[in-house]
Amino acid sequence: MNPRDAILRISDAMNAAVIGQETVVERILVALLANGHLLMEGLPGVAKTRSIKTLSRLIESDFSRVQFTPDLLPSDVSGSDIYREQTGTFDFQPGPIFGNLILADEINRAPAKVQAALLEAMEERQITVAGTTHKLPDLFLVLATQNPIEQEGTYPLPEAQMDRFLLYVHVPYPPPENEAAILRLVRGEKVGTAAEPPPAVPQDLIFQARQEVNEIHVAEAAEQYIVDLVVATRHPEKLDDELAKWIRLGASPRGTIALDAAARAHAWLQGQDFVSPDNIRAVAPACLAHRIHLTYQAEAAGKTRSEVVEALLEKVVAV
Repeated sequence: MNPRDAILRISDAMNAAVIGQETVVERILVALLANGHLLMEGLPGVAKTRSIKTLSRLIESDFSRVQFTPDLLPSDVSGSDIYREQTGTFDFQPGPIFGNLILADEINRAPAKVQAALLEAMEERQITVAGTTHKLPDLFLVLATQNPIEQEGTYPLPEAQMDRFLLYVHVPYPPPENEAAILRLVRGEKVGTAAEPPPAVPQDLIFQARQEVNEIHVAEAAEQYIVDLVVATRHPEKLDDELAKWIRLGASPRGTIALDAAARAHAWLQGQDFVSPDNIRAVAPACLAHRIHLTYQAEAAGKTRSEVVEALLEKVVAV
């Protein structure tokens, strides 16, 4: 099996298990191919956790789930040194962060020091305990979820830490026409009549797919379009007076890097060997929405970050 067939098989299986969330599935695969992390936000019951667990069953991987709670400690995530009385030595006991696919469930329910421990591992791909550095697996993907309601007792992620996520994905309700199919799927799983998932894809094929993504051609015009979009978030007054009233701070160069990586992954998924403006526009909301800061005026008007990015896309023209 070649890398493309493997990823398409994962895509088909995920769409069969997570009905009505094709865009969410695509974003998860973009994050996997671009070797970045994903922050998913949505109301309870819209298949955030289900989509991540489905992915873990479709790839040969170690899956770890961390349920974030207010009493969680950093060592509960990273691991700690355990004293062995028999030998009189300390042995490192790895925490759940040492898996391949990490579900950080309700990440905004844990204190800042726990969030920081996870986000440091995401950025550095290693952790240090008692002066010893421990490298994380080569296949390491954090998929964090958070609930936009019930904010009491939560610890919202600081903007600088949200910037560590390659993509931010809002998970909506599924379309009404898919509701009956979801009902039949869950009923079939309970009685054992649901289709069996295909064999798990080896990690080597994921790495090969990533290498092909890295080789996707990005023309100078496409690079300029990416730069223009990011710069527009910093200087919206040059495009439109209304946008200038909505955006307080724009995206950092990390947004430019994320947009390039995600656009290449999206182009690869579409079977292209080059990045087009359509690929860039397709991933721009997920790459930039969590990297811009809205004004109080925009929030009072009920504008979301994704809507503001969509408005930017209408104003910035590809060369």
